[in-house]
Formats: sequence, C-alpha cells, structure tokens
Amino acid sequence: MPFFEALVDHFYDAVQADPVLLRLYPSPDDLSGARRRLSLFLAQYWGGPPTYSTERGHPRLRMRHAPFSIGAAEREHWLAHMRAAVDAVSPPAEVRAALEDYLEIASQSMVNTM
Repeated sequence: MPFFEALVDHFYDAVQADPVLLRLYPSPDDLSGARRRLSLFLAQYWGGPPTYSTERGHPRLRMRHAPFSIGAAEREHWLAHMRAAVDAVSPPAEVRAALEDYLEIASQSMVNTM
C-alpha cells in the first residue's frame, strides 16, 4: 500500500493545481476520498488486498466515470500527471513499464466525449 499511496499522493497533488481535472471532482476542496479510492483500486488491481471491491463492489470504471465529461484534454492531463507520479516514485524498470502500459490503456478507456 505505501507504494500506491505515494503514487496517488503525487498524482492528486498535481490534480489540485489543474483546473482541467479539478472541475471533474464533485468536491474539489476535499480529494481525500478520491485519493483513498484510487489507492485501493490500484493496489487491488496489481494484486493487493480486495479492499476496494469489498467496500465499493466491482470497479466498473467506465460506469463510475460516465457522469463526467472526459475528452482528449482531460485524458492527456490525467495521463501526464500519472506519468509524473510514476517518475516521482521511481519504480524498477519492469514495474514502470507495466504501470505505463496500464495507464495508457486505462486513460483511453475513460474517454466518453469527443
């Protein structure tokens, strides 16, 4: 968990200063819930405890993100901040490659507007 919490903290520190992404959050002044959910999701996805699913059910990422207008700009901002977060936590090369591959695919799958 510490690895994913650090990754997510770096990511959300950037989101807090990014108006393109910040406007997507229902409570932009308090991202603590979003930080926790993303940490739990990533940990579970990469083989950690199933806490995310225990608390929230199946991830259903596209469904959970459907209410938000996510286009190319939002995707690019999200991906840039996630890549910077990966850089900040400096994982081993094979972990970095796997994360970056996943983040590329995940970011594209969330796009729901042109």
